[in-house]
Amino acid sequence: LLVEMATLQLTNPNELISTSSIPTPFHHKILPFRECVSQRRSTFRKRRHFGVVSCSFHPVESAKIKVVGVGGGGNNAVNRMIGSGLHGVDFYAINTDAQSLLQSAAENPLQIGELLTRGLGEAIEKLQKNVDTLIVIPNDRLLDIADEQTPLQDAFLLADDVLRQGVQGISDIITIPGLVNVDFADVKAVMKDSGTAMLGVGVSSSKNRAVEAAEQATLAPLIGSSIESATGVVYNITGGKDITLQEVNRVSQVVTSLADPSANIIFGAVVDDNYNGEIHVTIIATGFSQSFQKTLLTDPKAAKLIEKVTGGQESKGMPFSLNSSTLPSTVPSRPSPRKLFF
Repeated sequence: LLVEMATLQLTNPNELISTSSIPTPFHHKILPFRECVSQRRSTFRKRRHFGVVSCSFHPVESAKIKVVGVGGGGNNAVNRMIGSGLHGVDFYAINTDAQSLLQSAAENPLQIGELLTRGLGEAIEKLQKNVDTLIVIPNDRLLDIADEQTPLQDAFLLADDVLRQGVQGISDIITIPGLVNVDFADVKAVMKDSGTAMLGVGVSSSKNRAVEAAEQATLAPLIGSSIESATGVVYNITGGKDITLQEVNRVSQVVTSLADPSANIIFGAVVDDNYNGEIHVTIIATGFSQSFQKTLLTDPKAAKLIEKVTGGQESKGMPFSLNSSTLPSTVPSRPSPRKLFF
C-alpha cells in the first residue's frame, strides 16, 4: 500500500503584546519581561496621591500551525480535516497533478514538478534529518487493526481520522487556554530534537470514561507504539463542565504509570462545553531509544510490537478510537505510580 503524507509544521514568530490599554498621558518604555514602572501624580485639591503602573512585556512566542498534504492521499486527508471544521490551522496542498489541486479545499495549493518527487523511504529519511519530531502513520498498519469486513474506504478513513484528531489535539494544546495551561514553550520542551515520536488520541463517554480515554491514547495501534519508556510526554485532558478532579487524576495515573520514571511530563486540562458527557485525551510522547525509533520506522506492520504492548489481548478488528467500550484494560502499572494531585 502506498503511503502519502500530511505534515504538521510549527513555527514561532515573535509577537509583542500591545500596551495600548495602558492609561495615557504617561510615557511607556519597553522593559524586560514583567518589569513595571510605577508613576505617581498628585491632586492638590484632595491632597491624595494616585499611582499608575505602566507594564511592558518581553516579546512572547506564539505558534503558527500548518498542515501540508502531499500527494493524493495527503490532499484527501486535508480536505477531510477542513470538512470536519478543524480550526486554528493553515492548510496547504502539494501535488504534481493540477486537476487534483483544483479539487482541494486547502487555501494554499502548490503544484510541483514530477522530477521533484521521490519514494516515501527517502522522504522519511530526509524529514527525520530536518525536523525536531517525526510521527509516521503507515497505511500498511491498517491491515493490523481493520476487520476483514471493513470496506476499503472506511479503512483509509481510520488513518485520516488519526491525523485529524492528532492535529486537532496539538492545536488545542497550544492555542486553547485551559484550567491547567500548556503553551507552545511546553510543547517545544518535549518535542525539540526528539526524533521519532508517538501521537495518541483517546475519546470515551462511558461510565469509566477517564481510564478508557487514557488507555486509548497511550496505546496507539495505528502508529504501532505506546508511551511506555518515553522520557518526554505532553498530554492534554479535555472535558465538559461535568469532568471531575478524580477523573483528571485517573487519566494522569494511567499516563505516569507507563512513562519512564524520570520522564519530563507536562499536562494540561481544558473545560469545554462542547465536550459535555465525554473526555478527550491527547498525548505526544518522545524520547524513545534509538532502537525503538528504528523499529517504528522500519517495521510497517508492527504486529509483534502491538502484541507485546497489549499482552496479546488486542483485537485485530478493533477500529481506532471508534468504540471505546471495546478497548481492553491492559495498561501495565508500576508498584507506586506517581500521582498528580494526591
